[in-house]
Amino acid sequence: MATKIRLARHGHKDYAVYSIVVADSRAPRDGKYIEKIGTYNPNTNPATIQLDFNRALYWVETGAQPTLTAGRILSYKGVLMMKHLNGGVKKGALTAEQAQAKFDAWMKAKEAKITSKISGLAAEAAKKVKEAANAEVAVKNAKAEALAAKKAEAAAKAAAAAAEAAAAAEAAAAETSAEA
Repeated sequence: MATKIRLARHGHKDYAVYSIVVADSRAPRDGKYIEKIGTYNPNTNPATIQLDFNRALYWVETGAQPTLTAGRILSYKGVLMMKHLNGGVKKGALTAEQAQAKFDAWMKAKEAKITSKISGLAAEAAKKVKEAANAEVAVKNAKAEALAAKKAEAAAKAAAAAAEAAAAAEAAAAETSAEA
């Protein structure tokens, strides 16, 4: 029986969540499968992948062919790297301890890369929040300046009207005193 490691879609519209399954190649995408070996959620950043490493390695070494996306997930998690190293052990090119040491070094580098990406995303999000707050303060200050200018203009108009009224009152008083 030809087996494939592939993704079975779950979730709802516009929010797909996948199960990583081992299935007969003739079975439908979301149909019957032999074994579920993990889950994949591409909606998070970075994508959340939960994988039973030993079972995935067993199936890959047994001959199950991963699809493109499943193969990338297995590569990301190191299953294909471990298969490669196990092949070297079987050929006698290296010992099991050397293979495990190489795999551990590779995983440590991979985890450091993932951690730096997560911290970079967090720093970027904090920067965006700070920029948004600064933009909001700038808008608030601009509105306050516009309001102050409007109030100053209204006060100037009121002072001009009062001065004009006072001048008119003086002129009227001067006319009445000139008549008397």
